Amino acid sequence: MKLLTNISPHILSENDTRGIMLDVLIALAPATLFGIVIFGFSALVTVAVTVAAAVISEWLYCTILKKPQTVGDFSAVVTGLILALNLPSGIPLYIAALGSAFAIFVAKLAFGGLGKNLVNPAIAARVFLLAAFPSAMTTFFEPFSDTVASATPLVGKNFLFNEVFFGACPGTIGETSVIMLVFGGAYLVARRVITVDIPLSFILTVFFGSLIFGQNPFYAVSAGGVMLGAIFMATDYVTSPMTRPGKIIFGFGCGLFTLIIRLFASLPEGVSYSILIMNLLVPVIDRLLATRPFGVKKQKKEAEVNA
Repeated sequence: MKLLTNISPHILSENDTRGIMLDVLIALAPATLFGIVIFGFSALVTVAVTVAAAVISEWLYCTILKKPQTVGDFSAVVTGLILALNLPSGIPLYIAALGSAFAIFVAKLAFGGLGKNLVNPAIAARVFLLAAFPSAMTTFFEPFSDTVASATPLVGKNFLFNEVFFGACPGTIGETSVIMLVFGGAYLVARRVITVDIPLSFILTVFFGSLIFGQNPFYAVSAGGVMLGAIFMATDYVTSPMTRPGKIIFGFGCGLFTLIIRLFASLPEGVSYSILIMNLLVPVIDRLLATRPFGVKKQKKEAEVNA
């Protein structure tokens, strides 16, 4: 009888990239459909364009460079959809398409593809678009209307909590309805695609930090992109820490930077920037909190004795 050995990890799982991405798409469906309902046909077109541009960009890259096609793992679809949910309805379609191309070519494939990117591609694309097209990225529409919003939950007006919680307020396509995002997050937790460590530490940091600074904490976590960012962007496998303590620290850092930007910077929202900053700190967090390999401590003692 032969004993077959191989390098670690020695864990078998039925999960693969395609299955995980399909679960994420299912979890994003409620918020996506809700955004299309309240913002109309323009939101549907924006979603279609960003997803199509992301898929085409990845297909072109693999085709031109004669690499194995990776569009079948649905990671490009997820990137395009998450970017779309971070865009206002009615944004010029060339901007939406450019954002997807940037996410795939620059933030993902330039670093070697899925699993090697330093930052979340959708977040990097959103930050790029905010810098390049600030007016288009901050022009929001009233729900069920083609009227440009004069105020949003984070700028110019305090909406009622139930308006923010259920999504009856201006905002990006996917961030307005907290309840739909929570449904999607619960699905991912139930499917064990994500854990609650990052979302909870992120949300609780914003909650209690807002309370300390005299703001309505329920409003602070419901308005803007906190829920979308905490559940669907900060939890990205590639750009978040590997250990549980690292995940908690990562979520805390995202919440802290969000508060700093919201309260002390000239920007009304800081979710994307905070996650981007913490993405860059993940290698440091992982290095500091790396688990000790089995037997290392014992070997060190034996070496001291022999010396």
